Amino acid sequence: MWRFPIIDSYVDRDDQESTANFNRVTFVYFSLNSDLPKFVGVVGTFDKLYRSIPLNEITFLGEPTGYYAISLAIPKGEVHTYKFIVDGQVILDPINPQQKILDNGQTWSQFFTHFSTEILSLQTWEAKLLERITDHILPFRTEEGQRFLDFYYNSLDRQSKDNQLLYAYRFDQSIGVVNFIDKLLSKEERHHLVDYKICLDIVDKLLRQRNPFLEPGLMSKEMYSELYDQLWSGNVPGWDYGRYNNPKYFLQLLRRHAFTGAFSHPKYGGNAGGAGWAYLAERYPFNWRQAIEVPLGTNPDYRG
Repeated sequence: MWRFPIIDSYVDRDDQESTANFNRVTFVYFSLNSDLPKFVGVVGTFDKLYRSIPLNEITFLGEPTGYYAISLAIPKGEVHTYKFIVDGQVILDPINPQQKILDNGQTWSQFFTHFSTEILSLQTWEAKLLERITDHILPFRTEEGQRFLDFYYNSLDRQSKDNQLLYAYRFDQSIGVVNFIDKLLSKEERHHLVDYKICLDIVDKLLRQRNPFLEPGLMSKEMYSELYDQLWSGNVPGWDYGRYNNPKYFLQLLRRHAFTGAFSHPKYGGNAGGAGWAYLAERYPFNWRQAIEVPLGTNPDYRG
């Protein structure tokens, strides 16, 4: 269910530049009733809210299937809310678990396009805490890693900087892993959001007990290094085992998500500017730019 609406690459063969700036977003509605609706539309912040866009009825061999769908070109790097209108009734998308409660108390369905940097799953303090912990998982905060990133980002051409680095996450600007994890917990790994919520809360309380004079996000690298080692051992003094009995499992989960984000396609929110690939290519030479689309890559056929 996390796959809907479907966020895919957009191709405009007459305008290659716009191709890189849009996603094709496909909304799908399925009617469970044998008495099929006469009209299904979608209304959302990606268009004028007073206007509903009709979905097309999907048939097979001329027979109705109960499915309705529409594909729209929507800019990358955005978050939108929407609802379906079914024969005049306004409803949430029944097959999309992403939802947002607006300031007026109304609940809307929600989706995000590639390169979005808006926090969706985590709170600000959780994202900051996560950024500090992932520092001890990934190689980019070492002196050597930081020198590489500084050199790599400074050597990018103007177009790459304009089109890719503006998507760098404001908490984890070096590589965007926190942004990747935040988006992952909104969709594919939504079932693990509870692990993050519980464990980050435990870590926050634990660090405040160890140093009541500083906010956890401002504490020393040594404190996080000690915490990391304790998490890996599974023996964490002060850990609330009644709420979560396996801190090592949480660290293993976080390591998997962090490494995936650092070296996945930048469209998923991590590996900002392809820095993770460039870091690997310096050690294990391969031409990653030939494999991906413009503007970051050079492949004329692949569209992301």
